[in-house]
Amino acid sequence: MNQSAISPSASDPDPVLAAQAATDTLVSTVNKQMAEGTFDASNESVLRQLVEAFADSRGMVRLRIAETLGEIGQPATPCLLEGLAHHANPVVRRACAKTLTLIADPTAIPTLLNALFQDEDTVVKGSAVGALARIGEPAVPPLLDILASPQHPESTKGHAAWALAFIGAEAKDYLYPALTSDSEEVRAAVISAIAKVAEAEAKENTFTILVQALTDPSENVRSEAAAALGNLAYQPAVLALLELLQHPSSESRKAAALALMKIGDRTALPPLRAALQQESDAALQPILKLAISQLEKQVEASDWD
Repeated sequence: MNQSAISPSASDPDPVLAAQAATDTLVSTVNKQMAEGTFDASNESVLRQLVEAFADSRGMVRLRIAETLGEIGQPATPCLLEGLAHHANPVVRRACAKTLTLIADPTAIPTLLNALFQDEDTVVKGSAVGALARIGEPAVPPLLDILASPQHPESTKGHAAWALAFIGAEAKDYLYPALTSDSEEVRAAVISAIAKVAEAEAKENTFTILVQALTDPSENVRSEAAAALGNLAYQPAVLALLELLQHPSSESRKAAALALMKIGDRTALPPLRAALQQESDAALQPILKLAISQLEKQVEASDWD
């Protein structure tokens, strides 16, 4: 049999290389038109082609496409949402979600939430949450709803809590009323977000909320508040943290010890030493020893200043 009859000609173009060349031409043309001010952002055909080009195997090319669509902005949102919701290729869905992060269009919220709930690809889920976080305040109510609902898995609630913390001060009008939520997941996430507010604004009422949360009925909320106060090195919280050091919950005692260590107030040393002598939880004793050791080092260093 003639081998040439079954083998492609050496002159036949490689389909992958041909597709890449077409993508390069498309992106180059669009960027040139944008630079010249002649690009028609209402041309859905071109926008759909750009979204479809996310299937390109070259990461830098996908990044360039995302930056191009990000610069186009909200006119590109409908095509990106369609790609996120319906494209069979997870690489395209991931890129659509990441590009929506650049645009931060509030109209994308329902589709982003659906991707978080329904998409089988974990990267798509994470990218959808990133986009919700960048959208900011308009995304806060549905994020709080996720935390309050028993229908969502812990992984989804974890994503929502992270997004709220990322939004931070921009969400404060929703955060303070949510402190009274019946859901401990909501309260814990709100405390984490309020800690971000405290980092940005350092207002006394914000710190007061964190200190008050040390007495919350939920162990998770108490621990979140203690960690926040420790990270913020809020010295006026020392007395409340010393009280928490006596809590029946070992996790609360652990959180208090670590927070006191981070704050670095020497007055906490005697109570920490006493707590170590009384501690019955063997797993917590090394934490108390670490806190004491670190505080002693800080005291020694300050004595030489």
